[in-house]
Amino acid sequence: MRIFLLLITPFLLFSKVHYAKVEPYESIVLKSAVSALVMDVDLNAEGSMVDGKRVIYLDDRLDQFNLKASKESVVLLQKMHDINQDIASSLSETVKRQEGYYNRINKLKTASKTQKDNAYSSFASAKTQHLSTDEKIINLEKQILDMKFKVAQLEDSISKKSLVLENKYLYKLMVRKGDFVAPGSPLAQISDASSAKLVLFLELEELDHIDQKIVYLDGVKTEYKVDKVWRVADEKFISSYRAEIYIPAPEGSFSKLVKVEIK
Repeated sequence: MRIFLLLITPFLLFSKVHYAKVEPYESIVLKSAVSALVMDVDLNAEGSMVDGKRVIYLDDRLDQFNLKASKESVVLLQKMHDINQDIASSLSETVKRQEGYYNRINKLKTASKTQKDNAYSSFASAKTQHLSTDEKIINLEKQILDMKFKVAQLEDSISKKSLVLENKYLYKLMVRKGDFVAPGSPLAQISDASSAKLVLFLELEELDHIDQKIVYLDGVKTEYKVDKVWRVADEKFISSYRAEIYIPAPEGSFSKLVKVEIK
């Protein structure tokens, strides 16, 4: 009889029954990255799966106007840049001709000092114009880069003022039309319902060789394994260790209570 008890004691010890809710794989609170007035909130989408739909719209009208003007400025600056490139090409040819003329007349003993001075003055003037145009081109290139950066900033700001969910469960909307939000303000609580997880709190002895154990759900043997284990005791359940089992999303609703045994 004692031998029988010794044989069954490990089985009883390591097959403790747990109960866990079927939870979405991940739940997060989305927060605002900008300051803006809330223009619209899709309250009808709350409590449902949302795919490719905007649920919160923050005021981006000034950004949209600024973006349009900035894009037009880029086009105008580029035209000015191209025109000055053509001017620089023409001046480059003028500089070569003036330099050649100055070099020729400077070697002539019959040419007067006034003629040589005038030739040099024309050459120097053409070269100065060319350098000035090159400098203008460089300034225009910098302005174009700055304006393109502004366009990118505005596009980023606009994208952050429309909360569009892709295949996410919208659990709760935390703002209403007419609210004003600042960076860090909570907007919505969402869940990744494409898969699910079971959260357990195991005793220390249950963690021994846990990767080799079989998971039973509602008494049925499964192929699931304990996917993740916290090796530091839980803050709330101080004598237990958090563990997670990842499973497919349920066909019905989440939050169903499941009996879990790990043997």
